[in-house]
Amino acid sequence: MSHTVLYPGSFDPVTNGHVDVLAQALDIADRVVVAIGIHPAKKPLFEFDERVEMIRDTVVALGVDPARVDVVAFSDLVVDCAARVGASAMIRGLRDGTDLDYEMQLAGMNGTMAPAIRTVFLPASPGVRHITATLVRQIAAMGGDITRFVPPSVAPRLVARAAERR
Repeated sequence: MSHTVLYPGSFDPVTNGHVDVLAQALDIADRVVVAIGIHPAKKPLFEFDERVEMIRDTVVALGVDPARVDVVAFSDLVVDCAARVGASAMIRGLRDGTDLDYEMQLAGMNGTMAPAIRTVFLPASPGVRHITATLVRQIAAMGGDITRFVPPSVAPRLVARAAERR
């Protein structure tokens, strides 16, 4: 039986933390659908198509068969997106206890709305636990070195975008 999981997030930009969780998800599932949340009230640093391209570049750099990873947009409930793509589970990365508290609430709500779709928590590896996209964007905006926090294909895009906005 083929197992599909959904890995939702904003991925604005893709960080090494995201890559770590994606690689773990690929270890336990045949297919991972990366679902980029689109919220009309939020103005992302990167457009949807740019984030898709960064994710695809990251998958290639991982040496994974690109056919095992799809990227979709969603603007509705994440459980509805998971059902649409045939996912049996949603992947959520955890950095610390604060993440766990919040993610447990989400898992409870999602489990009530869609009991057939499980939430699977994957702990971030120690070397990337401290990375958040928010902090990476802030460091880039202030001209800091972000190369240790994002994949090599993402770094030049992020540096250029931050420079445009300064």
